[in-house]
Amino acid sequence: MRQTQFPFPAIPSTLTEPEARKSYLLTHYWERFDFADTTLVDNRDVTEQGFVNFIALLVDGTTSEELTRESLKNWCTGFIAKDHARRVLMKTADDYLYNPNSPFYNEGLYGVYLETLLDVLPTDDVQRFTYNFRLKLVKRNNPGDRATDFTYYLPDGNRCTLAATPVKGDRLLLVFYDPECESCHAVLGQMTASAALAKAVQTGRISVLAIYTEGNEEVWRKALPDMPEGWTIGADHEAVKTGTLYDLKAMPSLYLLDGQKKVLLKDAAFEEISRFLEL
Repeated sequence: MRQTQFPFPAIPSTLTEPEARKSYLLTHYWERFDFADTTLVDNRDVTEQGFVNFIALLVDGTTSEELTRESLKNWCTGFIAKDHARRVLMKTADDYLYNPNSPFYNEGLYGVYLETLLDVLPTDDVQRFTYNFRLKLVKRNNPGDRATDFTYYLPDGNRCTLAATPVKGDRLLLVFYDPECESCHAVLGQMTASAALAKAVQTGRISVLAIYTEGNEEVWRKALPDMPEGWTIGADHEAVKTGTLYDLKAMPSLYLLDGQKKVLLKDAAFEEISRFLEL
């Protein structure tokens, strides 16, 4: 028979404290799930909904890092030896936690998952390189870190670096963009239409540095007249992309930095940045 509900573990009745019950639920969450059953694994109503409920518990603000890591390890250990389950569930984690368009996007939890996954992946597994590389990206330029320096060039050809870029108001909005990207058009249009942002730039509350990350200088220069007044516009000659200095998995990519180039918000939506700045 087709299973229609996720097989949650039965929590012992002797566990009465909410914290103890939650701990048991998370550590035994996947215990009754048959990773060898390909029909069950492919049943999105069961598998994906079970995963969504699982990560919701992990990020509810009350789960310790120790419990999170133990729960993820139990999950990874369960599917790692089952080829079909492994493919499906690793893709599920990527799609839900690492895709910035996912409502469950959570790079912090994804990083913990990657560390856990690499602990259980065989040492000769061909996917280790991919996930090791991705983990390094996830760990870069996080809030509290000094943003990775890079060189860029102004329209007049002058060479600059992020580290030496002057900042007004102790806030720098760093924007990685591509004029030929549809979502960039939408977000840049939203930013251009923001009277609050324009006023903040004009009054010196914030500086904006927009960096073109692709290699077509003709495309970049053609779009320069469309960029807002008061912004610093540069092109990095693909240094960020080829050096994988920042994780540009979706464009545009917005970072809010302070005057010392410390990251305050990483790869954030403009709405989140606006709330942070009270624009």
